[in-house]
Amino acid sequence: MSKRPPPLTDKKCRAIKHAPGGKNRHFDGGGLYLEVLASGSKRWRLKYRRPISRKENTLTFGPYPQITLAAARALREKAKEQLSQGLDPAESNDDFGKDPRPTFLAIAELCLETRQAVWSAGYYQRVSNALKANIYPYFGDLPIENINGKMVLDAVKRVEERGALEMATRVLDAVGMVFRYGCGIGMVQTDVTQGLRQFLRERPPVKHFPHVSKEDLPHLLKSIEQYHGRPETRLAIQLMMRTFPRTNELRWAEWSEFNFDEALWLIPGSRMKGRLVQKEIAPEHIIPLSAQSLEILKRLHEHTRKFKFLFPNVHNPRNSVMSGDTINKALKVMGFDGVQTGHGFRGLASTIMNEESNIRPDAIERQLAHRDRNMVRRAYNHAQYLAERIKLMQWWSDYLDEQRNQP
Repeated sequence: MSKRPPPLTDKKCRAIKHAPGGKNRHFDGGGLYLEVLASGSKRWRLKYRRPISRKENTLTFGPYPQITLAAARALREKAKEQLSQGLDPAESNDDFGKDPRPTFLAIAELCLETRQAVWSAGYYQRVSNALKANIYPYFGDLPIENINGKMVLDAVKRVEERGALEMATRVLDAVGMVFRYGCGIGMVQTDVTQGLRQFLRERPPVKHFPHVSKEDLPHLLKSIEQYHGRPETRLAIQLMMRTFPRTNELRWAEWSEFNFDEALWLIPGSRMKGRLVQKEIAPEHIIPLSAQSLEILKRLHEHTRKFKFLFPNVHNPRNSVMSGDTINKALKVMGFDGVQTGHGFRGLASTIMNEESNIRPDAIERQLAHRDRNMVRRAYNHAQYLAERIKLMQWWSDYLDEQRNQP
């Protein structure tokens, strides 16, 4: 005979968290249990059998902690009393503590579901996590029509108090998105977040990814050449300097993307920066490979040729890639913490090429893969200025060699 679990306590109800793929129903006895949803919300439910058909059914009492453990137990006894009289509590006039009005959480989940098809997985997860961590604990289980601007501002101010000013703005934007969606489907009349942004603290000026000055470039190049960490990391930095893609575009690069006969790296549009719906129709981004870049790839091939990715993860090389912090950590070890980042190589290349290469700025912009606001033109200009860009990339590699060889 299986041992019954001990009844729940308020302390346990407060402490339990959602367990992905694990146990998320915590029973109190008599069919009453507290279910923890993936969002972190908790709901009281009662499992019972209908009086006539004997089919199993579930009755929802409402959210915890709005409905306390004691209140949930009282509702359980009320339901059982009806069952003893041959009545189905699900068909009674009692609402058992459940508010039929849609909650903020329910509207938020519907809203996020509509955006999932057009957002990247990473962006979807960031917005979802921002709401889950900063909003749902405070009013996720309340009817959305009961939430006012002060409640929203109080929740966002809590984020500010942690010093997360950028996150506070993102959270406010996410709440506003949910309210606007709620207005659109007729669940609420107004967006209570309108005008709240003015009450947030001033954010500091945006700091661009740092990079060294032209004067310090020779020292940086020599430091990279002498780096004694993993050779794959050194080669990653060297390839990034000469091709200046975005960090994730380099990290997830696959050997199949390289056309060595034509000396081209063809990054699929699906891996480029942008919204998911745009990526689906985006053209590939072409990076001409200089003679020096080809030599770097040749050396890298000796280390990772048996894997799909150029820079496979040490612990899971067949399915994942090196960490997003790998390059920056290596630069920190070299003494360039706060002075040079991996993404900063794009700004470094842009600055010097515009000042010294004699290549048209339009060609440089195209090589940097800066987005064209005209979507039609964007779909056709992936090979625009290609002859100039081939010349540009070789000039850039030669320039770096000259700087590295300075005494």
